[in-house]
Amino acid sequence: MPRIVRCQAAIVRDHHILLIKLFNTVEESGYWVIPGGGREDGETEEQCVRREMREETHLDVAVERLLLDEPGNPGGVYQRYKTYLCRPIAGEARPGCEPEPEAARIYIIQDVRWLDLQDETAWGLEVTDDPITYPLLQRIQSALGYDYVERNE
Repeated sequence: MPRIVRCQAAIVRDHHILLIKLFNTVEESGYWVIPGGGREDGETEEQCVRREMREETHLDVAVERLLLDEPGNPGGVYQRYKTYLCRPIAGEARPGCEPEPEAARIYIIQDVRWLDLQDETAWGLEVTDDPITYPLLQRIQSALGYDYVERNE
């Protein structure tokens, strides 16, 4: 099944959102993202989100609702990004793995981190300088009703 939609999760607990740190072994670089991936044959989007969260974070989550439905980047792997609001219901967040062999050869999940949605000044430059993750986190904050402070004020 072609994976044209990335189903990803904004896992929120006590005003904090969970990010995973991916390390690209080819480019030897790491970056923070929200967890997610593509649907497998016969899966609904909600089933995909729950499976991806178990694989990548070791958390069982309750999928609350669709939070964002956005177009993908032209020429990118995914044509759409669907972000679901989730809450953890079991497990302890820790780095999981990429079960697909082609992805596992390139990506390692190095770390997990809870970011305070009410205080982005504590996120660090690795997150706030990221041209993809930082704007996504701002859109998530906005969709959840958090006010964020512009870094350049």
